Amino acid sequence: MSYLERAQEWTDDFFDNDTVNEVLKMKQNPELLEDCFYRDLEFGTGGMRGVMGVGTNRINEYTLGKNTQGLANYLKELYPTKELKVAIAYDCRNNSNTLAQTVANVLSANGIIAYLYPELRTTPALSFSVKELNCQAGIVLTASHNPPEYNGYKVYWADGGQIVPPQDQEIVNHINAIDFKDINFNANASLIKLLGKDTDEAFFNASVANGDFKAPNKENLNIVFTPLHGTSITAIPEVLKRAGYENVHIVESQRVPDGNFPTVKSPNPEEPEALKLALELADEVHADIVIGTDPDSDRLGIAVRDQSGKLILLNGNQTMVLMIDFLLQERQKKGFKKGDYIASTIVSTPMMKVIADAYEVGYIETLTGFKWIADAIKNREQQYFIGGGEESYGFMVGDFVRDKDAVTSTLLACEIATYAKSEGISMYQRLLELYKDHGCYKEHLISLVKKGKKGAEEIAQMMVDLRQQPPQNIGGEKVIKVADYQESTLKDLRDNSETTIDLPKSNVLIFHTEKGSMIAARPSGTEPKIKFYISVNASLATIDDYLSTSQKLQERIDAIAKDFNN
Repeated sequence: MSYLERAQEWTDDFFDNDTVNEVLKMKQNPELLEDCFYRDLEFGTGGMRGVMGVGTNRINEYTLGKNTQGLANYLKELYPTKELKVAIAYDCRNNSNTLAQTVANVLSANGIIAYLYPELRTTPALSFSVKELNCQAGIVLTASHNPPEYNGYKVYWADGGQIVPPQDQEIVNHINAIDFKDINFNANASLIKLLGKDTDEAFFNASVANGDFKAPNKENLNIVFTPLHGTSITAIPEVLKRAGYENVHIVESQRVPDGNFPTVKSPNPEEPEALKLALELADEVHADIVIGTDPDSDRLGIAVRDQSGKLILLNGNQTMVLMIDFLLQERQKKGFKKGDYIASTIVSTPMMKVIADAYEVGYIETLTGFKWIADAIKNREQQYFIGGGEESYGFMVGDFVRDKDAVTSTLLACEIATYAKSEGISMYQRLLELYKDHGCYKEHLISLVKKGKKGAEEIAQMMVDLRQQPPQNIGGEKVIKVADYQESTLKDLRDNSETTIDLPKSNVLIFHTEKGSMIAARPSGTEPKIKFYISVNASLATIDDYLSTSQKLQERIDAIAKDFNN
């Protein structure tokens, strides 16, 4: 069906008057009309995200209603004799509450119990509640850290993790098998159950149980926290308080949830600008640590003081290795057991495997996205998952939540900082010690934004070109291995040998150089971007050598980046 035919379909009487009028108005702007209707929004790495508005390529009550109707049909087919239950949460984004109600209406209209949070809640709370309430699925309305005009829809399975094959494609097949007119919007109010304080209490208690390691003198840790106008205000202050942290300063101008995110260009803790106000407050109150979270509270950004006392932002890889080393130390005190393991992703720092090997525990490497880490846990129920993370500022402590969890991770960060302060050092110094022990790793991310249909075509062509004409040298370093996750092959260019990659197929290329550098190329599954992940490393003899070693690594990164940043 052409975009014009799709648009014409949306002028039918089934669609409300405002929608019909907007489509008719768009016909005066063919370029906009094409962008709104040239495709159906698709599930990516972190669910479905898109700009809100009218059209099949937009987030609205009809596109989400169709998704939900398809999910309902699938659940009823899969569990024909079970009482079906689905948990629903939503974040602070504009229209999230009404879209969540639409989702609940469609589920209830199909005879499915919809457990709906009456107010905004975090993504980790939703993941937790799916298991807590014995649901077959869960849905959260969020676009994570995307700009204000976005919203999104993430589907979770009974284990609390996001959908993966075969469920994802089977659900998509059921969605594609229906027309918009097949959506049943006629809610059965008796099947919509509003969740109360009991579910919140269970989540708070579980977060404290998993993230509190009884650090000494918690009153001495001075914390600045910002929810960046997001949902974490509903959970993090309470969890910190229950764990014994009272000295918490919240950035007041960013305390109230607001889908317009008025004080930041982007509500993304990966961006230094997002934590600007928090850093300013931290200097005023002489804080030891700064923590900021994204709108749905699955990612966290951290700043700590360096050896000169200056606040310095940690990237996702640095936060992850600090957290995993701490968890491994704590597990080691109790005694490792056969099968203990940690997990990370193919585009994250290779330092995670180095640390796992040093502790002699298992290491699982998955495709990008926490849904794959959750899937790895589901397939290893008899083994103990210690923790895991990925470079995009996400971490998971244990497996009681099966997705990125900034709530428990914030508590864990405070525990690490408190232990370090009690020893007369900072988290930053602890990071340098890890570099000395395991090698100094430095990472960099290049994100090239390519919007719209033309941008999607450009991204696709860039990946085709890299496959057909792979670089022999990158940044002056000779490429010795190429991993193609779409073809499931790892080629060693030194002897032309080839091995099979035992992971689901994914549109990712990773180049390895003779100097141990790793460069990954990957189209984003949630944003109109192509991303290049760069990782370099070198040995670090002493902590005093860190600045000079870091500078040399940066020069290697700069040389590599020149070959991709255009």
